[in-house]
Amino acid sequence: MSSLQKRLSSLRENKRLFQKDISEENNISLRTYQSYERGEREPTIDTLIKLADYYDVSLDYLIGRSDVKQRR
Repeated sequence: MSSLQKRLSSLRENKRLFQKDISEENNISLRTYQSYERGEREPTIDTLIKLADYYDVSLDYLIGRSDVKQRR
């Protein structure tokens, strides 16, 4: 499992949200978001930014380059 997959799942579960909630809030189809969490598909940079903003974490944290959640 990639860092992105783990982080997306963990962030969502920590907020006690469903994949449907995230997909609707971010205008991403449910199947597409599910494929991100399963590692079957990679989000575009625009989608990564949208998800990092939604979860209020840095892009580096989201993709596993840093363990620091906070944005600078």
